[in-house]
Amino acid sequence: MNPQRIVDMASAFYESCVLFAAVDAGIFAALAKKPGSDADAIAAACGLSRRGCRLLMDACVAVGLLEKEENLYSNAPEAAAFLVPGSPADLSGALRYNRDVYAAWGKLAEFVRSGRPVERPETHLGADPERTRSFVMAMHHRALGIGRAALDQVDLAAGSVILDVGGGPGTYSMLLAEKRQLARCRVIDLPAVVKVARELAAGHPAGDRLELIAGDYRLMPFPPDNDAVLFFGVLHQETPDSIRDLLRRAAGALRAGGRVFILDMMTDATRATPRFSALFAVNMALTTENGWVFSDQELKQWLEEAGFTEFSCRPLPPPMPHWLASAKKPL
Repeated sequence: MNPQRIVDMASAFYESCVLFAAVDAGIFAALAKKPGSDADAIAAACGLSRRGCRLLMDACVAVGLLEKEENLYSNAPEAAAFLVPGSPADLSGALRYNRDVYAAWGKLAEFVRSGRPVERPETHLGADPERTRSFVMAMHHRALGIGRAALDQVDLAAGSVILDVGGGPGTYSMLLAEKRQLARCRVIDLPAVVKVARELAAGHPAGDRLELIAGDYRLMPFPPDNDAVLFFGVLHQETPDSIRDLLRRAAGALRAGGRVFILDMMTDATRATPRFSALFAVNMALTTENGWVFSDQELKQWLEEAGFTEFSCRPLPPPMPHWLASAKKPL
């Protein structure tokens, strides 16, 4: 029996750290401006030590993020496409969320003993303005990428009114308002999150059709007369009872014939498949009080209990690990 898979698993974080450090240092951006540069030139451009920059860039070559000819470096095709800020498919901003939770994963054994999150959820939801801004901006960049795969499957007529519960930066609502020519999007989230969302909306073509509502969606009444309610990346931090309550309230906030759309990680009944969803459940438990990942069948049951019909649920196209579910409020 070969132990290679175990050895690779034990050192997998090496590659993650190389990726995070290279993104934060600006190496991919610098090489996009001056491909075929040596390590000294990139160190000077990015304000790095010559030795540290060379070692990091060689590690990037080793994992396929950079290419090297003689002593000159260039971005590999994947890095050029996905890691250069401002490129059409840029993921560099979205990856900052993974970087920010890296420290929490180092405390996984502590969580297993206590069953409690290893960092205060409030840290990135208002208590620490810098962490909050970093979190909200990372969610914005992630939503820009996910939106390309998800929003074509959200069937909404022009002129619709949507309620985006826990909508964070409001990215999905802005994209939908622009793409579907929606009349209005109402986005509910915590005050510190909405503060950042207002900045993003101010620079977006559809920003004037966003109504940003500061408050705790668990406690406040939902505004009525919506054609659709979105729970995008929200329910995995709620208990089953909280999910039931949110879905009942969503039904009450919808017009007859309206639909609820749920974008989230989900598992099958084993809770171990798909692989990424099972790992993501641990990630949520490390950073939120009630974080987990539910199964598609559990969601179907909760929606039926809330009075919804015509349930559908399907995975998004790879490489997206999310599932998109929807259901209808009867006429």
